[in-house]
Amino acid sequence: MEKIGLVLEGGGVRGAYTAGALAWLCEQGITFDYGVGISSGAVYLCMYEMKNTDLLYKTATTYSSDPANTGFKALAKEKHYVAYLHLFKDCLLEKEKWDITPLIEKNPNIEVGAYDLTKGETVWFSPKEFDKNLDLLRATCALPVASAVVEVNGKRLLDGGITKMIPIERAIEKECTKCLVITTKPKGYVRKPGNKIVRFLMKHIYKECPQAYQDYEVRHINYYKQIDIIQKMVDENKACHILPSETVKVSRFKGDPESCKKLYQLGYEDMERRKEEIYQFMEIQK
Repeated sequence: MEKIGLVLEGGGVRGAYTAGALAWLCEQGITFDYGVGISSGAVYLCMYEMKNTDLLYKTATTYSSDPANTGFKALAKEKHYVAYLHLFKDCLLEKEKWDITPLIEKNPNIEVGAYDLTKGETVWFSPKEFDKNLDLLRATCALPVASAVVEVNGKRLLDGGITKMIPIERAIEKECTKCLVITTKPKGYVRKPGNKIVRFLMKHIYKECPQAYQDYEVRHINYYKQIDIIQKMVDENKACHILPSETVKVSRFKGDPESCKKLYQLGYEDMERRKEEIYQFMEIQK
């Protein structure tokens, strides 16, 4: 029996591409035996599982591009470069009234990753461990240095992308035989070593967890290992890799609404263009 997994990279604002691709999956009624997401991919995975295409669109195109999320406004309000409390509390909870209680109660076979500063590794959470205040989901997006550490049930958590930018290894650990993988960088993207200033700050801000600094030092190496695993699986027809067919200029932190809409639409259109391939890969009868 095949066990088909859905694997979602993070990417901050670039996650608008993932949101568009997931909206297409929702419209097609396509589901998976297992799903795993990192950072923005974790949040969009939950929205996909709840079939909330309206929130996928709004989060990807409006809230992720909100100027209050980054820079001086964020520093003034939350004392960090990225204001995740604004995004999760003000936007998703208060404005959208996003209630994840149904997801917690249903507890589907999905996981999200966050970096545990006590253990010095990325750990995985199922929906039954989520909280209605979205603190755990906020932790999955908490970029090191740029945002605050999120404390959940005694755990001090950051973005799981410190080690698992594309969580393909977790899907393999969960015994998925085939995976649909959605990543947010176009073909030929070059992952460079971490910024020297960020690396310096990692070493000092998280000095109680030297492993976090060590993991960040080899982050780019781990990324290419994950890409290599995916490519090998593609060659063996064990993976279908969806990635942007063109470059849309947004950064991890910032993007204007029009660029985010374009990226979202690109995600949707890339899925539609590869519809036959996806259906054949998943052995779906039309």
